[in-house]
Amino acid sequence: MPPLPRSIAHLDMDAFYASVELLRYPQLRGLPAVVGGRRATTVEDPARFPRLRDYVGRGVITTATYEARALGVHSGMGLMKAAQLAPDALLLPADFDTYRHYSRLFKAAVREIAPDLEDRGIDEIYLDLTALNPDGSREGARAIALRLQQAVRDATGLSCSLGVAPNKLLAKLCSDLEKPAGITVVAADDLPVRIWPLPAKRINGIGPKAAERLDALGIHSIGELAAADALWLQEQFGERYGQWLHRAAHGQDDRPVVTHSEPKSLSRETTFERDLHPRQDRSELSQRFTRLCEQLAADLVRKGYVGKTIGLKLRFDNFHTVTRDLTLPAPIGEAAAIRRAAGECLKRVPLERRIRLLGVRVGNLVRRDAIPEHETPIPIQAELFA
Repeated sequence: MPPLPRSIAHLDMDAFYASVELLRYPQLRGLPAVVGGRRATTVEDPARFPRLRDYVGRGVITTATYEARALGVHSGMGLMKAAQLAPDALLLPADFDTYRHYSRLFKAAVREIAPDLEDRGIDEIYLDLTALNPDGSREGARAIALRLQQAVRDATGLSCSLGVAPNKLLAKLCSDLEKPAGITVVAADDLPVRIWPLPAKRINGIGPKAAERLDALGIHSIGELAAADALWLQEQFGERYGQWLHRAAHGQDDRPVVTHSEPKSLSRETTFERDLHPRQDRSELSQRFTRLCEQLAADLVRKGYVGKTIGLKLRFDNFHTVTRDLTLPAPIGEAAAIRRAAGECLKRVPLERRIRLLGVRVGNLVRRDAIPEHETPIPIQAELFA
């Protein structure tokens, strides 16, 4: 009996962080707004929200409403640069704990319909719908996508967009074609009309450098990439990447939807609004360090892990980044234990410059319920930023 035709969906939440903020501040709907920075605000009058033109710092946009995107701002853009394009756009502080809450809600709602789910981040997932759409029909795929959209909206009040295709590569590409709240269903024979006219850089896996190189070679669209000779692409980009470019342009991708994988590590980090001095700002640094360890410990509890390796990451004001690790004789997961171990790592770093970024990581993870009760970590005595 031949295998069923694959039906793979990529579900992407629409302007996720900004949309969550609009649940909190519905009076801002229809206005250009960006999420970024950490300044708290509780005002209810939109006229009194911070504006991009007043921002001073080096923060970046986490996401933006579609009204703000129409003004040329986008995720990853520096807030100072965005202020030049959209000075009157509203600036909302990021609240990642709330975003994670809504992420768990929408994924739980989706699993009730399509349990074969691959988690790809806080706001996107892959779904294998093959068993739910055994004939691989467009009508069946669209009907399932509509059910998923409604389930997400019922659970969160938020909208999402879906691409449904024979594989993950095409599904991800298509989920972005009709945003927001769009559904795009494509089959292999749709490539010439729906896929090939798109810019080559729209393929996930073609980064800025590769896109620039393709432009220089006169290849701008996916169709032009598909028409390029496979051996010539290998000569230009190397054997492995050249082969992948050829396959991707022809919509070929056999990667499975991975429904379960054990994480190798969990981490938390923060970039400061201003560079902090190891001695003059010791109190603030210590508080931030403690908060990161508490958040990381909560992540470990929620996901059911402990870990033996504690890592520290520091980026200084000259952008030099250092990391230090410490492997313990037994796994830990409590905030105080993580903090003490990270302090041991810190003692091995010369603190001679202001600090731009601080991060903590727990690696060498094991399931919490698999640890024998008699295994407890050896106490570590260390004062952070002492």
